Amino acid sequence: MAQKIIFLILAGAAGTLLRYFLSVYIQKISGSDFPIGTLTVNILGCFVVGLLWALLEGKVSISDEMRVVLFVGFMGAFTTFSTLILESNMLFRDSQYFFAFGNILLQNVIGIAALYGGLQLGRIT
Repeated sequence: MAQKIIFLILAGAAGTLLRYFLSVYIQKISGSDFPIGTLTVNILGCFVVGLLWALLEGKVSISDEMRVVLFVGFMGAFTTFSTLILESNMLFRDSQYFFAFGNILLQNVIGIAALYGGLQLGRIT
């Protein structure tokens, strides 16, 4: 268990650093006010999660522990957006359309509302 935690920490740190440097670099070279760096990281993360998931489904075999390190540690730190999309896709795949659309809608709408609530609370304290 301790080894798994250490691997999660290292993978999370690597994913975080890659996200930061890649998004800053892309934002800088774009010269845009639009958050293109974050958009790029989120879309790239979705692509990589899809690619890795497909490869690990039948073509490449790794342990369950390494799956956790890869998807939760590295990819989770690189972008949690990719996790939202992967889980929504799994719901679509299982024909659970109500839950799939609900997951996307709720996480975005409630996420924005929670951000607004936090901003308001932070401004009055």
